[in-house]
Amino acid sequence: MVVGFGPGHADHITERAKQALQESDMIIGYKTYVDLIVGLLSDQQVISTGMTEEVARAQEAVRQAEQGKVVAVISSGDSGVYGMAGLVYEVLVEQGWTETTGVPVEIVPGISAINSCAALLGAPIMHDACTISLSDHLTPWELIAKRVELPLQPIS
Repeated sequence: MVVGFGPGHADHITERAKQALQESDMIIGYKTYVDLIVGLLSDQQVISTGMTEEVARAQEAVRQAEQGKVVAVISSGDSGVYGMAGLVYEVLVEQGWTETTGVPVEIVPGISAINSCAALLGAPIMHDACTISLSDHLTPWELIAKRVELPLQPIS
């Protein structure tokens, strides 16, 4: 499972995310994120690593799942919005995974930080909103800069 646990406050974690953590044999995540959810854990094995070790975490999660463990890879916010979901799928696909023959995958969504911040600021995300990550950890800066500068194309 790839679990988004929301923007950090216990009031913003979904019931499904809490259940997923409890169902897991192993929790894998960035150390700061593990610290945020440690109160929701019982006897799960925990693997926590530092920033910039996302690929290694995804690879370890796949290894453990293929050995039969129920694994929760955690992300703050929503795991599919600048989180670990895409990276876990990339690692799986690189290894020949298919939905019909590979380990089962569940993406457990969470409240994205963009939604939480918008609500706190009283600035709802509206009709023409878009986001772009400015992190060059997994995407080269040149590509990010190009995306920022691309001319807008009307949708017809």
